Amino acid sequence: MASPKKDGGFLTQDQREKLRIAVQNAETLSLASPRSPTGGTTSALLQQYEQQMLEQKRAAAAAAAAAGGGGRGGGGGGGGPRHVRRSHSGKTVKVKKDGAGGKGTWGKLIDTDAEACLDRNDPNYDSGEEPYELVEAPVSTPLEVYKRSVVPIVEEYFSNGDVKLAASDLKELGYDDFHRYFVKKLVSMAMDRHDKEKEMASVLLSYLYGNVISSTQIRLGFVLLLEAVDDLAVDIPDVVDVLALFIARAVVDDILPPAFLSKAKVSLSESSKGLQVVQIAEKSYLSAPHHAELIERRWGGSTHITVEEVKKRIADLLKEYIKNGDTAEACRCIRELAVPFFHHEVVKRALTLGMESPAAEALIVKLLKEASEECLISSSQMMKGFSRFADSLDDLILDIPSAKSEFQLLVSKAISEGWLDSSYVRSGTNGSVENDEHEKLARYKREAVSIIHEYFLSDDTTEVIRSLKELGYPEYNPVFVKKLITIAMDRKNREKEMASFLLSSLSMELFSTEDIAKGFIMLLESAEDTSLDILDASDELGMFLARAVIDDVLAPLSLDEISSKLPPNCSGAETLNMARSLASARHAGERLLRCWGGGTGWAVEDAKDKITKLLEEYESGGDLGEACNCIRELGMSFFNHEVVKKALVMAMEKKNERTLSLLQECFGEGIITINQMTKGFSRVRDGLDDLALDIPDAREKFLSYVGRAKKSGWLLPGFGVASVA
Repeated sequence: MASPKKDGGFLTQDQREKLRIAVQNAETLSLASPRSPTGGTTSALLQQYEQQMLEQKRAAAAAAAAAGGGGRGGGGGGGGPRHVRRSHSGKTVKVKKDGAGGKGTWGKLIDTDAEACLDRNDPNYDSGEEPYELVEAPVSTPLEVYKRSVVPIVEEYFSNGDVKLAASDLKELGYDDFHRYFVKKLVSMAMDRHDKEKEMASVLLSYLYGNVISSTQIRLGFVLLLEAVDDLAVDIPDVVDVLALFIARAVVDDILPPAFLSKAKVSLSESSKGLQVVQIAEKSYLSAPHHAELIERRWGGSTHITVEEVKKRIADLLKEYIKNGDTAEACRCIRELAVPFFHHEVVKRALTLGMESPAAEALIVKLLKEASEECLISSSQMMKGFSRFADSLDDLILDIPSAKSEFQLLVSKAISEGWLDSSYVRSGTNGSVENDEHEKLARYKREAVSIIHEYFLSDDTTEVIRSLKELGYPEYNPVFVKKLITIAMDRKNREKEMASFLLSSLSMELFSTEDIAKGFIMLLESAEDTSLDILDASDELGMFLARAVIDDVLAPLSLDEISSKLPPNCSGAETLNMARSLASARHAGERLLRCWGGGTGWAVEDAKDKITKLLEEYESGGDLGEACNCIRELGMSFFNHEVVKKALVMAMEKKNERTLSLLQECFGEGIITINQMTKGFSRVRDGLDDLALDIPDAREKFLSYVGRAKKSGWLLPGFGVASVA
């Protein structure tokens, strides 16, 4: 063994042995923690280790002293090694050693001064030894969750076109107050796609309106779209025109009120593209003639199943039924078609199939009977199907000579078994299925429907009156009334307003009050069947009745006469009561004028201003005939009570009864009816307390006016003035 060098670079044999023992003890310590249950053993080992370390340090110091004489190894001299550390400020700081790692040693067993660095290139590198780092994860808000969730709903809907599934998914999503963002996302995604998706988006919005998404959320959704037009224009160059069409379509579909446009213009800046959208929707789309039809067909029309597809499905299910004879399966297929308003086609095709194949007749009768008993096919649809089949008998006779007689037997059997209403009468005295009277009525109905459709396109009342005069058959005028209102109820507000206006024109030039009353009686009698095809038929019919009273097409007493002629337990009685309530409500004229968007398009305030001006002009020396013409040209016969009210008040204020002469002339020419006259006097009577503040003798003057009106016949003798006296 070589002797140690002067610098202490080698250890003696004794030192090596002590080092080996220290390492073994350190390994023992790593297995037995001082906090372990074996506390006694661990404490003894620790004491032994400390004693050995102390001896090791003493031996090392002695060896160093013997080798160098205390030169560089001394602890107190200035030549000893300095341990320095840089502070954060950059200054050098001396650090006192903690007694480990002296010269001639391998340092502490656990060196805390040096930083342990992991080398990722080391073959023994373990990523688990890396220090843990907490990463801040973003927390999603409910709105962000909602926005992410609606995208797949829209994508799936564009793929399958299932509006019911989309509605169900949206309901399950919840967050009803966030649905405005669904509207925005749906329309913005559709705008960047083809016309098919644009049409699908409009159809879905109409379906969701009221059931899933409230009108407020629909409105707010379009507001968001208008505010985002500038951003959307980056990706969709024609966004202004497309969004304008979406808004116009929403107005036509009655999911946005027309007032939305005027309110939106106020909130948008003049430089924004959103304002351009509103202006285009208002001026280019909604102001065009026949705009409703044009807008609905702009993207190719409805995405729902077409009539031809329904007819094909009906033919297929009937052929399948003839093969297997499964009535329950056939009824299920008819129900799944979801076209209750088109079940007459099922009846007609079934009867035709039964005539062409005598072997299938028994199965056809069984199917129709069961469908009627299950209320799958309504009585009106059954009768309509029989009527349509009867209309085609002349062609069928060419192939089946006995078709008429067989059909007559089938009709008798159906009525006797109760699945065809007994009111269906087609046979005549000569044994033919369709007599001359029915042919004439059927021809009139076809012509009437054609006239009504043409009117809804042209808005020409003069042409309607001319066509009806040429057609003749004044005894069928009630039938025309029924057809007009039935077709209008199944259309938009525009057509409903046009129907009311046409009724008013017909009542003055062609139809009698009795004709119109009979037409409403027919409508009320069939209200239950009509509601199968038009869900809100009862409410709509009530509005038509009330509007007829306001327009003086029917007198208020006519409602009582109509009620007396209805059959017992008729469902139309409830509709009639609703019409009475609407017509007798306060400000009924103004409300019913606007129920479908207004007739002349005037605001009530505009009409009041015109009435005031014409009365002032007449009172200051105007011509009586000219004043009457002005009142007639207002075209608001339902609002003539305002003329009466203002004329009476003006007579009190001016102390000049010249305006009463105008009322006398208007009544004599039929411009103002006794009903409107009574309503005007009633309004003045109700406001006498306020008038008396400015006109002290208002009550006396009013009583004198009432007396004059009763004497001249403008006012009913029973008009009450007891409360005035």
